Amino acid sequence: MLRRLALLLAPLALIACADGPTAPSGDAALLRADRLPPAGARGLTVMTRNLYLGGDIFAIVPPSPTLLPVRVAQLWQQILASNFPERAGAIADEIAENAPHLVGLQEVPIYRIDPVSDAIVGGTRPASVVALDFLAELQAALAARGLCYDVASVATLSDIEMPMLVATTPAPRFSDIRYTDRDVILARCDVPTSDPHSGVYTARLSLTVSGVPVTVLRGWTSVLATVGGVTYRFVNTHLEVDAFAPIQLAQARELIAILAGETRPVVLVGDFNSPADGSRTATYGVLLAEGGFVDAWSEAHPNDPGLTSGLPADLFGPPELETRIDLVLVRYGFHASPSAGIVGGVHADVIGEELEDRTASLRWPSDHAGVVVTLHAPKAIGKETAVAGGNGKGKALGRNK
Repeated sequence: MLRRLALLLAPLALIACADGPTAPSGDAALLRADRLPPAGARGLTVMTRNLYLGGDIFAIVPPSPTLLPVRVAQLWQQILASNFPERAGAIADEIAENAPHLVGLQEVPIYRIDPVSDAIVGGTRPASVVALDFLAELQAALAARGLCYDVASVATLSDIEMPMLVATTPAPRFSDIRYTDRDVILARCDVPTSDPHSGVYTARLSLTVSGVPVTVLRGWTSVLATVGGVTYRFVNTHLEVDAFAPIQLAQARELIAILAGETRPVVLVGDFNSPADGSRTATYGVLLAEGGFVDAWSEAHPNDPGLTSGLPADLFGPPELETRIDLVLVRYGFHASPSAGIVGGVHADVIGEELEDRTASLRWPSDHAGVVVTLHAPKAIGKETAVAGGNGKGKALGRNK
């Protein structure tokens, strides 16, 4: 959520420093791009992962005696210090270990700079020099491990640019930094996909930052994917934070409406920012009650809270997870009714929350843990089969981009 940053190009050298992967061996060798197991061989495996943009964007919002360009510079330093290139390697290792057919990613920013600020005087020239691209870093880490994942769908969300102080002597000097948020779906290269859609919710948060209006955009991505002869609608989303519960709930209801016409089996993943224990917001319950979804984690681990949120913001220190907001929800084909459970079984794991999951520098891969779920769809579902009474083709989503 920024508009231009920079900091001389020296700090950007940090971006190039990532842990080099080791060559896969043993079972891991089976995950190389040219030796992937058959799609659907172990059921449908999906992953959801919030990559963590690297700092607290909301820290620059409140009024402060510190000038905005100073706060932006501090935030940029925090983002660089989070060392996403190194963290991307750890997330790529998770993908290598689990070989998901589909991955839903949230907070996949690209940061761009304009070395000479015009935002400081009210200019609107967009920053274009790429300083850090989370998607490119993750794809490079996957490729370095011999893994093949394609970008199947992307939602471009908040795109904000702001001035940043880069020097104070002999006179103040500013650059601009631009933050563009994205949600992304990755598909394993042996998984056929089609009909990508994305959209931005009409319910959105509006803020004022140093007198400048800023709108925070949240959205969704989706794609059709065929695994084991079954075509699924895979959907990925990131809802507003729980401090703005009415907006979050409105976004969830928009998504329910968007998916109302989809008659294929639906797998919905993401960072919902609504704890599954029912605290803080009503969104989780509404997705189940009004959306007709079943929580895969609850089916697999009914007595395990499966916490995913609360790792340290600076990515160091002990894991103190507090809530489960990263979810895999399913509908149609997996169950006869919302209360009937998942037909065929489900296996679910929380990933990225154990001490051994940290990077070489002892950073957590993200401030969230991730979730991996394998669903075993019943044999009664055949290729292109939908819910009883459906036409097997589904309907167009309500809105798309």
